[in-house]
Amino acid sequence: MLRIVFLDRSTIGPSVTLSKPSFPHGWVDYDRTRPDQVVERLQGAHIAVCNKVPIRRAAIEQLPDLKMICIPATGYDAFDIGACKERGIVVSNVRGYATNTVPEHTFALILALRRGLVGFRQDVVDGRWQEAAQFCFFSHPINDLAGATLGIFGEGALGQGVARLGQAFGMRTLFAAHKNVEGLGPLYTPFDEVLATADVITLHCPLMPATRNMIGAPEFAMMKKRPLLINCSRGGLVNEADLVDALDRGQIAGIGIDCLTSEPPTPENPLLKILGRPNVIVTPHIAWASNEAMQTLWNQVVLHIENFHMGRPSNQIV
Repeated sequence: MLRIVFLDRSTIGPSVTLSKPSFPHGWVDYDRTRPDQVVERLQGAHIAVCNKVPIRRAAIEQLPDLKMICIPATGYDAFDIGACKERGIVVSNVRGYATNTVPEHTFALILALRRGLVGFRQDVVDGRWQEAAQFCFFSHPINDLAGATLGIFGEGALGQGVARLGQAFGMRTLFAAHKNVEGLGPLYTPFDEVLATADVITLHCPLMPATRNMIGAPEFAMMKKRPLLINCSRGGLVNEADLVDALDRGQIAGIGIDCLTSEPPTPENPLLKILGRPNVIVTPHIAWASNEAMQTLWNQVVLHIENFHMGRPSNQIV
C-alpha cells in the first residue's frame, strides 16, 4: 500500500475540501514541517505532498522509498530537481489554477495604491476628514488607470491575465523583454524601455538564477515615471533593501508586495520598517489563495497522484 505524507497541510486554507485518492493508501498530514524533520517524517513514504518545505539532495539520499513529490503550487525552487532526476523520482506541480486570483489580487493592490485608499481610510479612522469641515478631503494623490502604461514582467498565463484586466481599465500594456535577452519578437518591449515608460510595473516571473534580484538599484534608477511596483510572484525577484531605498528617494510612488525573499519575514527585513506608510501594502503571500483557486489546486494534486498510481504521471517537472 502506498504511503502518502503531506508535510505542510497548513499552507492550504481551511475552506478547501481535501479529497483523497481513490486507491487504497495510507495518508499522514503534518501542519508544518521544519527542514530538519523532513527525513524522519518521510521515512517509508512513497509520495510526498509538499508546498514549500525544502527537500534537498541530502534528504533525498536518505529516502529510498520515495517515488513521487507532488507540489501543490507551480513554483518548485524548494526542491532539488537534479537529485530527483538522478533517482527517478517523479516531480509534478499544479498549473493554471491561479489565472483569476493572482490578476485580481494584483489589481486590488494597483487600485488601492493609485487611489490612495490605505491612506484615506486611515485619515477617516483618525478623524482628519471630520476636522476638515467640508464634504471632501485631499490628503493623498489620486490617479486613474485609464491612459496609464502597465509594464508586465512575465508573459505567461498570469501576466496575460493581468494584461487583460489592464486593457479593460483602458491601460496601455507592455510585456517586458527578458533581462539581457534580445530578439524575442514583437510581443516584447525592451526591458529598459518598460522600466522607463511604465506608470505601474508588475512582476509575474519564475524565480531562477536569471531572474534573482532582477529589479535592484540600477533598474530603479531607470524608472523615470515614478511607477508603482507590484510583486505577486516571487520575493527574490526584487532586492528588498534597494526597494525601500528607491521609495525613500522618490524613484517609485508606492509598493504592493505579496511575496518576500524570506517568508515569513525575518526581523531585519527592511520592508517591516515602512509598513505604516500609506503607499506601502504588504500581504502575506495570498494572491494565489482564493477559495476557488485553492480547491482547483487541490483537485489537481489528487489527479496527479491518481495518474502516477496508474503509471501515467501528469504535469511532470521530472
